[in-house]
Amino acid sequence: MRVTHPFHPLAGRELDLVVRKNNWAEDRVFVFVDDGALTSIPAGFTDVDPPDPFDVVSAGRSVFRVADLLALASLLEGMRPADRRRRVMRTSP
Repeated sequence: MRVTHPFHPLAGRELDLVVRKNNWAEDRVFVFVDDGALTSIPAGFTDVDPPDPFDVVSAGRSVFRVADLLALASLLEGMRPADRRRRVMRTSP
């Protein structure tokens, strides 16, 4: 397993995974460092998971997923006062 986060002190290091578990509601990996001490790193800072297909395909060109943008639009629409919400006009056949 490699530490991939650029600002982590162990960035770029190849370490042996000891265990992966949910610790205080955060997905973490546990590894032994040089002095033999057991330490934990957020799993998202490593390559322990395969790359997200969206990130691979978008190649950094898009930071927002369509589903996330639609959820945001729905949330914002729900925050709008009821009298100002958009209403779809029905058309008669």
